[in-house]
Amino acid sequence: VVGAGVGGSAVAHFLQQHFGPRVQIDVFEKGTVGGRLATISVNKQHYESGAASLHSLSLHMQDFVKQLGLRHRREVGGRSAIFNGESLVLEETDWYLLNLFRLWWHYGISFLRLQLWVEEVMEKFMRIYKYQAHGYAFSGVEELLYSLGEAAFINMSRRSVAESLLRVGVSQRFIDDVVSAVLRASYGQSAAMPAFAGAMSLAGAQGSLWSVEGGNKLVCSGLLKLTKANVIHATVTSVTLQQTDGKPLYQVWYENEAGVGSDYYDIVVIATPLHPDSGSSITFGGFDPPIAVAQGPFQPTVVSLVHGYLNSSYFGFPDPKLFPFATILTTDFPSFFLALDNLCPVNVSASFRRRQPQEAAVWRVRSPQPLLRSQLKTLFRSYYSVQTAEWQAHPVHSPHGPLPRFMLHDQLFHLNALEWAASSVEVTAVAAKNVALLAFNRWYQDLDKIDQKDLMHKVKTEL
Repeated sequence: VVGAGVGGSAVAHFLQQHFGPRVQIDVFEKGTVGGRLATISVNKQHYESGAASLHSLSLHMQDFVKQLGLRHRREVGGRSAIFNGESLVLEETDWYLLNLFRLWWHYGISFLRLQLWVEEVMEKFMRIYKYQAHGYAFSGVEELLYSLGEAAFINMSRRSVAESLLRVGVSQRFIDDVVSAVLRASYGQSAAMPAFAGAMSLAGAQGSLWSVEGGNKLVCSGLLKLTKANVIHATVTSVTLQQTDGKPLYQVWYENEAGVGSDYYDIVVIATPLHPDSGSSITFGGFDPPIAVAQGPFQPTVVSLVHGYLNSSYFGFPDPKLFPFATILTTDFPSFFLALDNLCPVNVSASFRRRQPQEAAVWRVRSPQPLLRSQLKTLFRSYYSVQTAEWQAHPVHSPHGPLPRFMLHDQLFHLNALEWAASSVEVTAVAAKNVALLAFNRWYQDLDKIDQKDLMHKVKTEL
């Protein structure tokens, strides 16, 4: 397994689950275990710098947390608002009915139409857990999407969020003000991105969110420990095909401080993006036809953890004591930052409370580029420290690109193929389960379990 992020650690766990405890699993990681699940220490406390929260319907992640004996972090409530560069276009209150009234007053029933659209997509997406429980797998992203939502899901990967929502009666103003703000915060992209990826992101904004006490990255290290996988700290440079007795054998070349090495494997799972933007430069040799995997660019996202005093007057609150928000989302303006939120540490004690607006707090600012000093001064009256993490966080989702395949060769798989349809922690876990099942079914030639059509009917019959 190449990569020890959530995909690599989850696929190692699932492979052992299916092949049994005697399977030998090596996991190569060039950086830190956890990948895009990471933390940064500020003022002796740790804060999420990668994926910060998970949706309540993240069933694989929920299961991992339960198996590993981890706990959900105590949530500390906070209100949100949407800023358009000049003023707040939407403000959340502490009263649910008042929030609904405000949405209706500003946007009519667009928010209800959005909710129904997202719920319909999620209801179909949730079928994947049933399919996987019955051992079914898919060799390509298109096959997986088709099994869940047939042609509608394929079309959603080729049509923009804006176009799809306008078709179901959501107003352009609601898309510009609210939908765009959510997509910018989660993907750093606009409502021109594909509808399927957008629906996944919007589902995350609507559901109840949770995170892991001590940091989400504990899931990765926990799964690798549970699996007893052999973690090799090295950079994989190439995979070459060797044949033995008509069966493929893959030679994995890697580099570390000790020099260059290689090992032979029956099954190889690439659990890292295969694109130059992502810092991965794995080459493939000896394959006929040659393996081509470059998809398109990745969306850079810079996460800045700023310990300081928010400049609330920039958001229309000259008196910081009156600033009531923990999260600010943005529309297309201002362009220099995507969202900012008042972070809680990964260990939240029973007595923990959010800092008052006039107090120094740790704010996470997500931006497309590193923040300039002048931009920091726009957002903060003063600050003690700024720490940054730069991520190639998500693919630049395009409605025009072809959907990639999980299976690159007989027993060579690319787990991250699914993030070209939608990108989140749970989607990666779903891809990990799919690849583990695909490898298992192909190894034992159980081809009836791969790329089956009309699965809903089949699964009902099996039940």
